[in-house]
Amino acid sequence: MPIIGIDYEKCTNCNICLSACPDPERYIKRDEEQNKIIFEDPQKRCILCGQCIAQCPEDAILYEGMGQSFTFESIENLKKVVSYDNLFNFLASLRSIRHYKKENVPIELLNKVFKAMQYAATGANMKSENYSLISNPQTIEALSDAVLEELLKDPSTKDQWEKQFERLKKMYRIPIYFDAPHVIFVSSPFNMMIEGFNIGNIITYGRLAAQALGLGTCWNGWTQLAIQKNPKIKKIANIRGFVVAPFTIGYPDITYYRVPPHALKEFNGLE
Repeated sequence: MPIIGIDYEKCTNCNICLSACPDPERYIKRDEEQNKIIFEDPQKRCILCGQCIAQCPEDAILYEGMGQSFTFESIENLKKVVSYDNLFNFLASLRSIRHYKKENVPIELLNKVFKAMQYAATGANMKSENYSLISNPQTIEALSDAVLEELLKDPSTKDQWEKQFERLKKMYRIPIYFDAPHVIFVSSPFNMMIEGFNIGNIITYGRLAAQALGLGTCWNGWTQLAIQKNPKIKKIANIRGFVVAPFTIGYPDITYYRVPPHALKEFNGLE
């Protein structure tokens, strides 16, 4: 198992790891005879959440194969890292970008986006999702053509979007993806409702990270719907999985001067 024990020279027997574990006694427990904490995972079902690692004041948890933990200044008081007002303005400014500059994003920036996406919360810490970056213009165009064809087959979706697609064809060479230089796909091998929520969290992390790097993004629901109707479309991008969602990414060719109006809803329970 990835958590292999405790550095007893560091451990102070504070028992924080016991309360940190989402299922103590299954993975971790106190051995009263030895007067120390021990890890036991005979069924190898630890969800690898790392809560015990993150909460141990002495950094005494020994682990392997889980990636690298890290820390930073003010991690114990995160409101010092970013104020609510700054965070709110950043979140409120997240826009769906449909106009991109004709330049590719450097791989080091795309790697930063991918890194941020992998810190998104997933149910039961599943982390089962896969990531694909499509940058080949011919592949992106083939995907766009396949999505257009599929959505125009169905009378209901044709009636809803045919006129919009015609307008987009006049504006873009690759209308479904607004001529974006890259499309990122997130997919899951599991056909479960929770994976839709997981992928939603992951894409949101990616879009926010992209915005912090001066990039623009747009979640592409057309592709998601077309793949649901015709799973063979996934072969064009060499993507597998039951749940699939893409978003475009590139340098925005548009400037915003204000946040658009939002009619805020009432929050029950605040009375």
